[in-house]
Amino acid sequence: MDISQAPVGVFDSGVGGISVLRELVKLMPNENYIYYGDSKNAPYGPKTLEEVRRLTVEHIDFLVERGAKAIVVACNTATSAAIDLLREKYPDMPVVGIEPALKPAVLSKQNARVLVMATPMTIREEKFHHLMQEYEAQAEIYPLACPGLPEFVEAGDLDGEDLKAYLSEKFAPYQDKVDAVVLGCTHYPFVRPVIQELLGSSVAVFDGGAGTARELRRRMRESGILNPSGEKGEISILNSRETAEEIALCEKLLSL
Repeated sequence: MDISQAPVGVFDSGVGGISVLRELVKLMPNENYIYYGDSKNAPYGPKTLEEVRRLTVEHIDFLVERGAKAIVVACNTATSAAIDLLREKYPDMPVVGIEPALKPAVLSKQNARVLVMATPMTIREEKFHHLMQEYEAQAEIYPLACPGLPEFVEAGDLDGEDLKAYLSEKFAPYQDKVDAVVLGCTHYPFVRPVIQELLGSSVAVFDGGAGTARELRRRMRESGILNPSGEKGEISILNSRETAEEIALCEKLLSL
């Protein structure tokens, strides 16, 4: 098979990466995609670095075995933990991760006050500390670990009362004190309307999905593996839970 026809492999610790898959499909609808979510082991945020690395490499290997021509690690935690390992293992393949969209948030307003929502591991990891150091002279940056938030999305709860109570408690110290919020986990865009409602319409909301899609397109163009077809591509969704309910949730999130 012509490699340009091969699928793009997209991986996440669960269903959150569907938010990135949506951006990929929007930008490159003619590409074929194979999405693998590891909901059985979700969430990755509280796990050890070694666990996240092992699981991520194992599932990326699976996507490569299924014929993926490029890889998107659509999980902030897995990107922090394993992206360098994956690029070493697959040096001839475009491997793109996702980082919190801190730069556009910082540049959105002079001396912006930016709240960065992320998993505990993303906030602990060196990659995030370097990112913060790069922009801390230009803005006030408040990292906010949100353990437990991905589980709401994994359960299909995108606007329930328990979710609103959880977020209200998290946001209480920052109410009326931030100009922008960065969604530093791919699960979070699915609860963006609730986040916007609680923080107020004047707070700008940023996530890294669209930037990741553009970066993948750039790298695939450089490698000469963009699909030239004018037809709509196929999307295959797989999940470690292997239940019809899990696949149905993924399809629902993809269509939002």
